[in-house]
Amino acid sequence: MRRHENDDAVSRGIRLALLATVILFATAFGKPIAAAEGNGALPAAFQPSAMVTIDGRPLFAVVGVPAYPAKTRARMIVERILAVAEDPSFSVEQLRGKEEKNQTSILAGDKRLLAVIDADAALQGLDRHQFVPLVIGIIADAVTRYRQERSADFLLKRAAAAAGAIALLALFLWTTRWLLRRMLQAVQRYLRSRLEELESQSSGVLDADRFESVLLGFVRGLWWLLAAVTTFACVDSVLELFPWTRGVARWLFELVLGPLQIMLNALARSIPNLVFLAVLYVIVHYLLRILELFFAGVDRGAIRLAGFAREWAIPTFKLARMAIVAFAVVVAYPYIPGSSTDAFKGISVFAGVLFSLGSSSLIANTLAGYALLYRRTFSVGEWVKIGAYTGSIRAIEQQVTRLRTVHNEEVVIPNSQIVQREVVNYSRYARGGRLLVHSIVSIGYDVPWRQVEAMLIEAARRTEGLLKTPEPFVHKLELDDFFVKYDINAYCDDAARMPALYSELHANIIDEFNRHGVQIMSPHFLAQPAEPVVVPKARWFEPPAKQTKASDG
Repeated sequence: MRRHENDDAVSRGIRLALLATVILFATAFGKPIAAAEGNGALPAAFQPSAMVTIDGRPLFAVVGVPAYPAKTRARMIVERILAVAEDPSFSVEQLRGKEEKNQTSILAGDKRLLAVIDADAALQGLDRHQFVPLVIGIIADAVTRYRQERSADFLLKRAAAAAGAIALLALFLWTTRWLLRRMLQAVQRYLRSRLEELESQSSGVLDADRFESVLLGFVRGLWWLLAAVTTFACVDSVLELFPWTRGVARWLFELVLGPLQIMLNALARSIPNLVFLAVLYVIVHYLLRILELFFAGVDRGAIRLAGFAREWAIPTFKLARMAIVAFAVVVAYPYIPGSSTDAFKGISVFAGVLFSLGSSSLIANTLAGYALLYRRTFSVGEWVKIGAYTGSIRAIEQQVTRLRTVHNEEVVIPNSQIVQREVVNYSRYARGGRLLVHSIVSIGYDVPWRQVEAMLIEAARRTEGLLKTPEPFVHKLELDDFFVKYDINAYCDDAARMPALYSELHANIIDEFNRHGVQIMSPHFLAQPAEPVVVPKARWFEPPAKQTKASDG
């Protein structure tokens, strides 16, 4: 008799293992196996199903029928199984199957627990006659386990195991906390002198106290993470020990590790896309590297292109890089994990709206910057006048142009504003000695114009930096009511010296006119003075002025 019971137990265990394997396989892949053909049932994939679960352990799945949805049917089956399990007079040997029309009833004595239909068996890819013995074995095992797990001896052993697990957790946390304090003290003693030495060598760039606090905080964070993981594992294991809390344990397990499993599955499904993105990145990276080397050679002059200026090389490379990266992003977008989700699309639309609202001036300045470069309006180092500002170009950037004035002030001008106003480039004509430095003076009608012209030309010749050939010349600009306006013009070949040349030219004009006793009609007079308003030569160097050889004559 005992041998017969052992054989039945072995046979029941084999059947249970087989069914559990089938159920686990079907559940793990989330796709029920198609029903066997010819049994008259709808394919299981098109029918909603629910799992029959007792004490947190899934037994088998059932489908819904017109009278009972799948969840209602599973709940009723659970209630009937629990009722017979709590009945001490019931023996699992009384479980049997009874064939009926289009279904098989599983009876516990005279009580019907459930009716197995073809769709239930097809859900697992089995015939109903194959599925019924497995279900009977599963129910018998569930009833036996239900009674065993509520026995006093079982509960005492599980309570002792739970207490031991909690004690081990407390001991582990206390030990690791004690070791952590000792380790932190050793780390502080080891690092303090070295960090202070590094701080002194870095001239205060490295803050020893802050670096130490960050490092120790990182170590403490690792301990808290370890403590959280071990505490969760202990709590979940303790809850798993008792039938009443086993469902909570599995719920906690799914709550914490479910998202990780989802992310890992998503990562596994995304591996081909990630490989494509990696290959695309490598191709784009080396393509940009080749272009950078090519345009760097053009910028250095090592590579010459007909009709292509060297200063266009770097801006052209930036444009080509932008176009290639934009094309690569368009190609890569469908392969980015999550790109087809509504959340990703919403973020893309939001980013596009923000970019369109805030990039109008950005795009305008960028396009204007490239227009300035390709038009060759000016180059770095040239002396120009932009609006009210005159100075040397220090940098032509993508958004702005930087100009340094004669007073050593840096003026930052948006490129879009430069395109909309006039620009005077002094350096272009200065390179060929064709830049004119000119100044206007007002002289009365009582002074012969030939004398005025000769004095202005002499003042220009005395100015160091102005070219002697071509010779300076004078224009008579205007015959006013009280004076004549004369314009002295002289050539120079260095636009950057214009402020100094103007200053020296004006000084020489004043000296020349004072030397010959000719009055400059500025400021204007209401009446002609009796004597010319000039400074005699004897007073040219009154204190604190000092006479120099250059000022003699």
